[in-house]
Amino acid sequence: MSESLVHLERDAHVATVTLNRPAKLNSLTPAMLDRLELAARELDADTDVRVVVLLGGGEKAFCVGADINEWAALQPLDMWRRWVRRGHQVFDQWARLRQPVITAVNGHAFGGGLELAITGDIRIAVDTAQFALPEASIATCPGWSGTQRLVQLIGASRAKYLALSGTRLSARDALSAGLVHEVVPASELRTRAAALAREMATKAPVSLQLTKQLINAAAGEDAAATLEAMAGALAASTQDATEGIQSFREKRAPSYLGR
Repeated sequence: MSESLVHLERDAHVATVTLNRPAKLNSLTPAMLDRLELAARELDADTDVRVVVLLGGGEKAFCVGADINEWAALQPLDMWRRWVRRGHQVFDQWARLRQPVITAVNGHAFGGGLELAITGDIRIAVDTAQFALPEASIATCPGWSGTQRLVQLIGASRAKYLALSGTRLSARDALSAGLVHEVVPASELRTRAAALAREMATKAPVSLQLTKQLINAAAGEDAAATLEAMAGALAASTQDATEGIQSFREKRAPSYLGR
């Protein structure tokens, strides 16, 4: 992906996806959502990639949310169809990516930026980062799972505090709340995220992916697809599955053994 808005690069078994609009604090546009979706599809299909790092370009912000100039003029139905639903589709793809995702929060994560950050499985933040849901201050609401996925992560009480007050949470407070897992100086963020990604990439990749899916299912993230996929894979590995396919091809009644 050579487009400048979202950059995808691979290094051995680790892929890094960078939001690359630092002059606008990586605020999200429809084109960036399209690029994020394409990146998720490419990564999900890439059997060589075992761990993904999601990063914001520049030093000030991971992402400050949706670009207000992109959605302010939308009519209500377009807001629903082209913006809120679209963002949910893309963010859900990232949350359900089969590879573990490390979000390297290199700066402020506000609104949709916070919602994007929590699609990752592990979050490492710089010590100057701040987190907020400021939507009510501009007469809108969190639209990309700030009232849903965030509640699963930090609980309804803390999510209400952020969404109803608009308070900015410091990196240290975010660590205490369980919103991030590690806080590091800005000079160490990329090194730490890369080191953790490389270490995770040495683990058995299928085990990592299955474990992620099981934990996601326990948290209510795509549980039906996870259970059906694992059941299907188990069934396909049995002798009965081989017999079923063989009997179908030979146009005869199958003889199942229960193994």
